[in-house]
Amino acid sequence: MYCGTAEEVLRTYPVTRYKGKVQLVFTSPPFPLNRKKKYGNLQGQEYVDWLAGFAGVLSEYLTDDGSIVIELGNAWERGKPTMSTLPLKALLAFQEGGGLHLCQEFICFNPARLPAPAQWVTVERIRIKDAFTRVWWMSPSEKPKADNRAVLTEYSESMKKLLRRGTYNAGQRPSEYSIGETSFLADHGGAIPPNVLTPKVEEMLPELCEVLSIANTRSNDAYQAYCRGNGITPHPARMPMKLVEFFVKFLTDDADRVLDPFAGSNTTGYVAERMGRKWLAIEASREYVRASEVRFRRDLPVMPS
Repeated sequence: MYCGTAEEVLRTYPVTRYKGKVQLVFTSPPFPLNRKKKYGNLQGQEYVDWLAGFAGVLSEYLTDDGSIVIELGNAWERGKPTMSTLPLKALLAFQEGGGLHLCQEFICFNPARLPAPAQWVTVERIRIKDAFTRVWWMSPSEKPKADNRAVLTEYSESMKKLLRRGTYNAGQRPSEYSIGETSFLADHGGAIPPNVLTPKVEEMLPELCEVLSIANTRSNDAYQAYCRGNGITPHPARMPMKLVEFFVKFLTDDADRVLDPFAGSNTTGYVAERMGRKWLAIEASREYVRASEVRFRRDLPVMPS
């Protein structure tokens, strides 16, 4: 793991020797929040320009069929019960700055998030809590390496019954789709997960919640317990491991290289190593780098995902 700002480290040897060798850039840059955080966050056009400035250099690190996946949170206008469009402006500036294709948008649903902004949600009661972040998958290629068979989920009980029965109601649907008599009879070993969880999906396919309903509420895992016991300050905005696992499985193979330029607690590197991938991570704070090293201590229990 390299300590320094991503702007500096990505342009410095020995990191530059990995240009063209990274299969997946997976990261969650600081969000453009109105309230300043210890780990740093810019605001306004300054944030847009800052994020867009990484598009070209990160693309240089990718293989020909590599991917960039960025988690961007939502933001509110300062002192107003209205949403900010700054994250979307930053995304578009990043995409255009790197000449990237938008492969797909994902929603990371976290039902355990706090009811914020408190003034509008719990005091005046005029908004509901914001319980998701957007995850954007981009690539210089229209067809980057990806395989949804690597992220199949268990079939629903209704689908298992259909496969056992071998018949279903084929024909024309109101949506104008025409369903063939054998279209759904092949057992592919699991269901293709959606890019977003809705209440309807949760009701019909509850097992998908284990894949894409991603709460980040663990307060007693080995990483945090060690940090507390040794006077180390853990990163306050840790990446959920399930989120990293999903995209590493989906977009990389064994021995591929994963890069996180805003590593924080280095969840990305930890998950990548557990899954047999190579990894590079960059973090500006020495304190957070020190804390992240705890994840790789061999005498600590493996942290569950």
